[in-house]
Amino acid sequence: MGEHTAVPRLTITQDNRFFFDAAREGRLEIQRCTDCQALRHPPGPACPVCRSFAWDTVVASGRAVLHSWTVLYHPKDPAFDYPLAVGLADLEEGIRLVADIAGVDHDQLEVGLPLQVGFSEHAHGEILPQLRPRDPKEHTR
Repeated sequence: MGEHTAVPRLTITQDNRFFFDAAREGRLEIQRCTDCQALRHPPGPACPVCRSFAWDTVVASGRAVLHSWTVLYHPKDPAFDYPLAVGLADLEEGIRLVADIAGVDHDQLEVGLPLQVGFSEHAHGEILPQLRPRDPKEHTR
């Protein structure tokens, strides 16, 4: 990843720092409103349900199913391998996550495909979530 990339560095704020810190440690954490218990992603300062500014986090299971995806061919950046599949996954906790998809042939992608969130290094050495096929023995959803 030492090549020049046009990918910007992450923008870390007081509202999303927990997410990126947890990812570096191999955990998927989701922001939760402590007033109404609503989960939200991406992280933000206020709850979209009750407008509270009070929040904490919960560790997600990482179990998901593929909701939608696209395969990118251009523009090519040295930070990624192409073609690059990017998916929108429904986490079992009830929120959605956008991430790269790895470990599955693109022609095998289908809505409802069981996935597991893992983590991988991206541009600038940052660790971010990555969607991977779930072990077939764990297909319960």
